[in-house]
Amino acid sequence: MHHDNTPDLKIVEEKLKEILEIAGTSLETRKMLVEICDIVTRRAARLAAAGLAGILKKLGRDGSVDKRRSVIAIDGGLFEHYAKFSKCLEATLIELLGEESSKFVVVKHADDGSGIGAALIAASQSQYRNVE
Repeated sequence: MHHDNTPDLKIVEEKLKEILEIAGTSLETRKMLVEICDIVTRRAARLAAAGLAGILKKLGRDGSVDKRRSVIAIDGGLFEHYAKFSKCLEATLIELLGEESSKFVVVKHADDGSGIGAALIAASQSQYRNVE
């Protein structure tokens, strides 16, 4: 619904009817719903970016001192398919880190990121298996 670009928000109207069984909505109501989607999306993306920026700063990898490139790999349909979310997340990272420092931080979509992350954690912890 948030990506509905039709002048009368017909897709929003159809989804309201199909999913929520709400028929006969006015254009004003549909516009308000799209605005609510925008508010929720921006808040979620900004909160996610704040967490990422905090981690980068804590690690000293926010580009302010250490000029090595940091890549943040994100898995999931929200980042991959919801362009408004991913663009807002990236814009917020630039805002929080600063224009110059943010050039050293890259956000990329990673297929099966959770599986890869789990494998990395398991591998890193396997060296401690026999340590008391």
